[in-house]
Amino acid sequence: MEEVSVKNLKDLDRRRFLSSAGKGLGLMALSSSVVGSLFEKVKAAGKRIDHLSPVEAAMDEDYWATIQQSFAVSHGLINLNNGGVSPSPRMVTEAFVRYTWQQEEATAYTMWQLLEPQSETIRTGLAEIFGCSPEEIAITRNASESLEILLMGMDLKSGDEILTTTQDYPRMLTTLRQRELREGLKLNLIKIPIAPKNVDDIADAFERAVTPKTKLILISHQINLTGQITPVKKVCEMARSKGIETIVDGAHSFAQFDFKQADLGCDYFGTSLHKWIYAPKGTGMLYIKKDKIPKIWALMASENQNKNDIRKYEEIGTHSAAMRLAIGESILFHNAIGAKRKDERLRYLSRYWMDRIKDIPKVGFNTSFDPKQFCAIANFKIDGVNPGEIGSYLMSKHKIITTPIIHDEFSGVRITPNVYTTLWELERFAEAVETIAKKGIPKA
Repeated sequence: MEEVSVKNLKDLDRRRFLSSAGKGLGLMALSSSVVGSLFEKVKAAGKRIDHLSPVEAAMDEDYWATIQQSFAVSHGLINLNNGGVSPSPRMVTEAFVRYTWQQEEATAYTMWQLLEPQSETIRTGLAEIFGCSPEEIAITRNASESLEILLMGMDLKSGDEILTTTQDYPRMLTTLRQRELREGLKLNLIKIPIAPKNVDDIADAFERAVTPKTKLILISHQINLTGQITPVKKVCEMARSKGIETIVDGAHSFAQFDFKQADLGCDYFGTSLHKWIYAPKGTGMLYIKKDKIPKIWALMASENQNKNDIRKYEEIGTHSAAMRLAIGESILFHNAIGAKRKDERLRYLSRYWMDRIKDIPKVGFNTSFDPKQFCAIANFKIDGVNPGEIGSYLMSKHKIITTPIIHDEFSGVRITPNVYTTLWELERFAEAVETIAKKGIPKA
């Protein structure tokens, strides 16, 4: 590794983030020659298929082989559990390590005065992807922290109702139940259809459940259990017409499929960056509409002079600057692939395995085949076979990592490929599922 001095860091501080990668993104977080070389391969591969539409590019295996090589993943395991957390590309990991070494040079100076201020460029890059002002974006540690800031920071009074679903993320439900116990709020949980024929059925369920006391709607953009993409914009428009605010849990949707804030119309949005934008673990993003920042209390107290500043939500005490800055490389990687191209590839991979097993006797789905309702995450079941046993068998026998789901309303196995997943790996998975469906799980 090249030796880094404080003088070198001053030079880096002047020239880092100067070039551009992707439309309108005014940053280039190339932290070393190694990272630069890895990034050039991704850009060169993209140029070779620029003439293809995103749908056509999704099926170009030569291009995706280059993307697959950008990850240092083991192919001794087939990882079909990318929904919870994703591996980072090598260029992101290399950058994270390099930034870590840089901040250790003279930490009180290099971390706080040289590196940390560059987070502002990261804020701008995230805002460009989401389609909002940088002054509406806070950099957090994950979706849970982002959503906790909102759910705990909103002024509500006894008797006020919060509306969400029985399929919402458990930590968020726990947060709301705590406020329900402490403050007398009312949590209103509704059931929504599993794999609905019409996605508007979900929006209708929300509208029917609204009462005069409903003050807030929490809706998952993509439900983590099934991969169901919800009609967020329709729900948000309905809520706004009734004077109700909306929080969108975008933990799984951000950078998985292509959308902007205007496509949602929400007041608030929280997500993790260590999922589909492949940033270092422990990074997240919070969006709050500019005019609503003053009314949302910070989770950790901030001085009143920061009342209108989105940065008040980032005051968490001493934390590494390296993780935040390496988000820059993940933005570059995401933009080099292209949001729409990535969206179509992930749908293609999901359709591949779903189509492969859909006609096998006993196999069913908890996810719709409607392309508007799914992307990288889907959930299948085998009649008469426990999902936990399916997951255990796939791992022990075939080294395939999956996510068994047991819910009060349904059960199944969640499958989540990623851009580094090969068709050969999906074929191996499909063959294993076919064997289980036809012959059952062999007894030990």
